[in-house]
Amino acid sequence: MQSYTIGQAARLLGVSPDTARRWADAGRVTTHRDESGRRVIDGKSLAAFSVVIAQGDEDDASYTSARNAFPGIVTGIKLGDIAAQVTIQAGPHRLVSLLTREAVEELGLEVGVQATARVKSTSVHIDRT
Repeated sequence: MQSYTIGQAARLLGVSPDTARRWADAGRVTTHRDESGRRVIDGKSLAAFSVVIAQGDEDDASYTSARNAFPGIVTGIKLGDIAAQVTIQAGPHRLVSLLTREAVEELGLEVGVQATARVKSTSVHIDRT
């Protein structure tokens, strides 16, 4: 399972590293130490936490990214025989994309993996980051 440093998690959640650190210190998200001694958050925990905070206060700042790119974390995947539905939480934004099962497998997408949703008109494309 992929793990994220406090700084990486902050970027994915659309907050400052200080805010992410305060949330970890307060026990809102669980961290552990990696081999290098850095505090990290496992991908599944970060995915679940990103959904919780996205449903939180309206006072939370809203962040958008330029050029219609929304870096975030995969929070859900529904696989069919041919098609798949991928949900990404990018800060306060939840994006859902329908793509082929083959694309999901080739990209190695799973809950907790960092990915970028790119929106063009009515299409949402997923890049593995």
